[in-house]
Amino acid sequence: MHIEITSENFEKEIINAEKPVIADFWAEWCGPCRMMAPVLEEISEERSDITVAKINVDDEGELANKFNVNAIPTVILFKDGKAAATSVGYKEKEQLLKDLGIRG
Repeated sequence: MHIEITSENFEKEIINAEKPVIADFWAEWCGPCRMMAPVLEEISEERSDITVAKINVDDEGELANKFNVNAIPTVILFKDGKAAATSVGYKEKEQLLKDLGIRG
């Protein structure tokens, strides 16, 4: 399960999060984003030590701009409230975790 992020809950759910957050910047119309959704759901189900969040770039353009999201899907790992790693484009689970520096 993931949480939906908006500008209203961003600080509470990501900046002040107690555990790392994988934030998926996506859009409804984006094919690769739809392909990425099951990968992120699988991570969410398997890893209780990580929170998976989704940020709709059409609704939250200000957040997308703040983190220089120019292509989607863009997945950013936040640790201690700061962007720690970024992955752009569709990735299989193992590659995504590797790109974000998350060990299995």
